[in-house]
Amino acid sequence: MSVKTIVAQRPGKLSEVLTQREITRSQPLGEGQIDVRMTASTVNPSDAVTVSGAYASRTEFPFVPGFEGVGVIERVGPGVPANAIGERVLPIGSAGNWQEIKRTAHSWCVPVPDDIPDTLACFAYINPLTALLMVQRCCTGDTRHVAVTAATSTIAGHLAELLVEQGIRPVGLTRGVSGRRATRPEKWVDVLSTSQPTWPQRLRQRSSTGDFDVIFDSVGGDQARSLMRLLRPGGVLVHFGLLSGRPIPAECFDRSEGRRVEMFRLRDIVHACPRAQLPALFEPVLGHLRNGLLHTRIAQEVGLGALPTVLRRDKDLGRGKLLITYDR
Repeated sequence: MSVKTIVAQRPGKLSEVLTQREITRSQPLGEGQIDVRMTASTVNPSDAVTVSGAYASRTEFPFVPGFEGVGVIERVGPGVPANAIGERVLPIGSAGNWQEIKRTAHSWCVPVPDDIPDTLACFAYINPLTALLMVQRCCTGDTRHVAVTAATSTIAGHLAELLVEQGIRPVGLTRGVSGRRATRPEKWVDVLSTSQPTWPQRLRQRSSTGDFDVIFDSVGGDQARSLMRLLRPGGVLVHFGLLSGRPIPAECFDRSEGRRVEMFRLRDIVHACPRAQLPALFEPVLGHLRNGLLHTRIAQEVGLGALPTVLRRDKDLGRGKLLITYDR
C-alpha cells in the first residue's frame, strides 16, 4: 500500500523542513490497530512547536506532523470489531495526521457524530478541548474577573465564548495594537495592548475589585511578573503556552499571598484519561460545536500534497487556521 505523506526531515520551521513522500506500508495491522483514511486535518501551533525540536526527548526525525484531524476507519486489525469500518473518528493521542492513511490504535479514536461536518470536527481537539477543560477546572462559581493574554488567537476566542456562557466577560491582552483583531470581539470587556507601558494599571481599572481571580496566559516570559501582581490573593495564573519563547520567571512560583501558577498541559490530561472515557471527555466539545460555539475560522484550504509549498510561500499559515484536505 502506497501512502502520500508529509514529512519533517529534520527539526526546524514548518516553512523550511517539510517534504512530500510516498511510503510503502507492507506490514499487516497489529492487535487493536486500524487504518484511518484521513478526510481533513489542520495546521496547529503545536505542530510548529514539535517540528521545531522543542520536545526532542519524544520526537524522532524524520517525523510526520499533524495532531488534529478527522477520518474514516478503512481497515481493522485483530481485536477490533468489523463494524468499526466506515466510522468517522478523531484519531488523537499522537501526531501523524498529515498523511493519507494514519495507522493507530482503535482505542485512541473518538467517534464523530454524523451532524458535525469534517470542517468543524477536524478542529475539535487541541484548542476547544484545552479551553473547555481550563474553564471547567479553574473557574468556579465565585469567579468574576478574568483576563486572557494573546486575545487575537483562536483559543482566546474560545475562552471568551465559554466564559460568557458562565456570565463572565473577560478582558483581553494583546502584544499588538490595542483592540486589534480580537477574536470574538463582542465577548470582551476590553482588549488592551501590553506594548503600552501603562497596561497593568489600565487592566486593573477593568476589574471592579482592582484585581483578577483568574488569568489565562499563553505568552509566558517576563510579562508574567506583572500578571501575578494583578491577581487577587488566592488567584491563579493558568499558563498553557509560550508564545514569547521565554519561560515564566521563577519568582512567579513563590505562592505569595496564595497566588499560584497552574501549568496546564492538554497532553498530560488526555494521556492520563482511560481510553474508554475519551468519548465522554470530548462530548461537551462536540455539543458546543453543534450549538455554534468553539468554531475555528478557516484562513485557507490546501490539498495535502501542496502543503509544503503553501507554507514556504506564506509562513504565517504555519500558525494555524489552515484546513488540509485529501483526495477522496
